Amino acid sequence: MNAPVPEQVIRMYEKRQPIHPRETDGRYARLRWLCLWLTQLAFYGTPWLMWNGRQAVLFDLGTRKFYLFGLVLWPQDFIYLAALLIICAWGLFLVTAVAGRVWCGFACPQTVYTSLFLWIERRIEGSRAARIALDRQGPSARKFGKRAAKHAAWGSVALWTGFTFVGYFTPVRELGTGVATLALGPWEWFWVLFYGFATYGNAGWLREQVCKYMCPYARFQSAMFDRDTLIITYDSGRGEPRGKKATGGACIDCTLCVQVCPAGIDIRNGLQYECIGCAACVDACNNVMDKVGQPRGLIRYSTDRAMAANLAPAQIRQRALRPRVLAYGAALLAATLSVGFALATRTPLKMDVIRDRGSMGREVDGGAIENVYRLQIMNTTEQPHRYRIAAAGLPGLALATGDVVALAGTETRAVPVRLRAPHGMGRTGSNGITFTLTALDDAALAVEEPAVFIVPR
Repeated sequence: MNAPVPEQVIRMYEKRQPIHPRETDGRYARLRWLCLWLTQLAFYGTPWLMWNGRQAVLFDLGTRKFYLFGLVLWPQDFIYLAALLIICAWGLFLVTAVAGRVWCGFACPQTVYTSLFLWIERRIEGSRAARIALDRQGPSARKFGKRAAKHAAWGSVALWTGFTFVGYFTPVRELGTGVATLALGPWEWFWVLFYGFATYGNAGWLREQVCKYMCPYARFQSAMFDRDTLIITYDSGRGEPRGKKATGGACIDCTLCVQVCPAGIDIRNGLQYECIGCAACVDACNNVMDKVGQPRGLIRYSTDRAMAANLAPAQIRQRALRPRVLAYGAALLAATLSVGFALATRTPLKMDVIRDRGSMGREVDGGAIENVYRLQIMNTTEQPHRYRIAAAGLPGLALATGDVVALAGTETRAVPVRLRAPHGMGRTGSNGITFTLTALDDAALAVEEPAVFIVPR
């Protein structure tokens, strides 16, 4: 009999190896910190800005009003928010076609919060070597104290982030009072804790796993890359063979480019989808080149075409304005101008005419024909206005109700209206008419809405 074949265990997924990025300094590191400060000042500070006595940026879902500084949008204006997302998408396509994944490396929230959490980790647990040594240590009071302090700091930042996020949907000052008095509603508590937990988990624990496995951008970025897209590149012609300076290659195989990488990859093996374009390896390599007396740029931002043809920086810039980039730029400009024009010319007054379907038209005293309507009027400005209601389309058509209505700023009101026309005016059945709503203090603030007037048999 044949001997039994020993059982083999095939693992479908590689166990994650903890990555402890080394801290580095340089031009790109300073640029990343600048982006971190700017983005977080904007994120944490914007909810506290005031405009006309209310929060400057507020997506008030309860009242279905969206405030963007001097602009007030309603659910009917959702097309503008959708257009804003389209503009952001085209902007991302344009930036990616020109400079690769600079968004990922410098401004993506996952990168920004991971950098912030790593900074906290370094301040509490020490350098890369100290953190690796701490991981390998057995349980101790010192290890527990450092880890507890780190996670407490992470949790504080995460909860403040969750609070700020909810502050874009609930007035942040009311939200602060609710937190202080433990009087928040269940949904507000849920979203503060949920978003805080997501920040804590993504930036503190998952880190590069989000970029590798959860973010779709890494998967389809290659569709926007071409041979003239700027990427992080290793000059193998200059760097190989690796080793000491005497071997002829500029790369001394110090592995600092790997140690500083937040994704834990070796850029010397070529472009990989895990690379987020943060340029930490560029700073590390440039610092090493300075120390060994070699020119900078062994690892640098360049393009596939530039590396193959040894193009100069000026030639790389000349190839930036290629058809793909021009197409993305034209689409972005067209979308931005279209949305800007639509916002600048929109009338901040809306009216919907809803005919009373319970009454198809009736004859009243004096033989007149009466139809009943409900006008849904929305004053989308933040100033109160008085409006005059008028109707036209049939001879003798007149309002049997008051023709002036007053609305406060950002108020919506349903106004019942009765129209009457003399008997014999108009054909039997449906007759087209038009309602007009005009502000008494501003004749340019006016809207028209078509409707029908029913004349019974």
